[in-house]
Amino acid sequence: MIGRRSLLLAAPSVIFARSAAAAPQRLRVGDQKGGTHSLMKAADALEGLPCALEWSQFAAAAPLLEALNADAVDIAFAGDAPTTFALAAGLRAKIISPVRSTGAGTAIVVGSGSPIHSAADLRGRSIATNRGSIGHALVLAVMESQGWPASDIRLVNLLPTEAKTALSTGAVDAWCSWGVYVAQARLVDQARIVVDGGNGFLTGLSYLVANDAAIATRRAVLVDFCRRLAVARRWALIHPQQYADGLAAEIGVSREVARLTFDTEAPQPIPIDAAVIADEQRTADRYLAAGVIRGKLDATQVFDASFNPAAAE
Repeated sequence: MIGRRSLLLAAPSVIFARSAAAAPQRLRVGDQKGGTHSLMKAADALEGLPCALEWSQFAAAAPLLEALNADAVDIAFAGDAPTTFALAAGLRAKIISPVRSTGAGTAIVVGSGSPIHSAADLRGRSIATNRGSIGHALVLAVMESQGWPASDIRLVNLLPTEAKTALSTGAVDAWCSWGVYVAQARLVDQARIVVDGGNGFLTGLSYLVANDAAIATRRAVLVDFCRRLAVARRWALIHPQQYADGLAAEIGVSREVARLTFDTEAPQPIPIDAAVIADEQRTADRYLAAGVIRGKLDATQVFDASFNPAAAE
């Protein structure tokens, strides 16, 4: 394992990883709690870098993708739903490498004493989630499956930490979140899952997204990053406990929370292909139908499949 580096507490916090020799370029990487930095660090995928990596940590995908659009970072990893939301709003970027998970890591949770026990019980309730997030996408998918109009759910637009507090104080009836937030809610706060994103509710897709400027000027280092990240993901599938141990130490959660997060999602790198493009179109069309985005997004125009070989190495 490589030496541990402490996370700076600024918002967003910044972590530097440098190769031993002076690097002619840098790559600015946007990340979320328990994201690509934790994975690549655990897998020793940050050794021998061809450039300097500058990591910025964000609380959720929305501010992360805003930073990508503002050219504050070159590359970012986010779920398909927030990426779709950002692209529809004019994000100048392309999806260069997808990952497919079970979708079950995104879930609507309630307190242990809540009277809500099924999707049907959510009708007329308030649900906290970040607008345009993967959590928002799950709420829309559940409403769609129940045949409810938008007025049947009151969405409260909050980032994960704010939403967690709102649920614990009773300010909202439910909270829809993802990843380590859901695992921690289950194991630490004894929250119950009402419905998750498995069984076709969500595509399970997340994306590595690079802005247009980075693709034009830093292609070689982007290819190297894609390759390292894909190798790290395959390593984690073979060594889930080692990854969970590294994740726990990196972000300050228990090993049990870290392992549950990984086991629930089981993300795998996949190529950009017709199935991925079709699923992205489905997500975009759902957001359009719900009025989350204003114009139709053509999924065939938001991918750059030239990075497929790097992710396959």
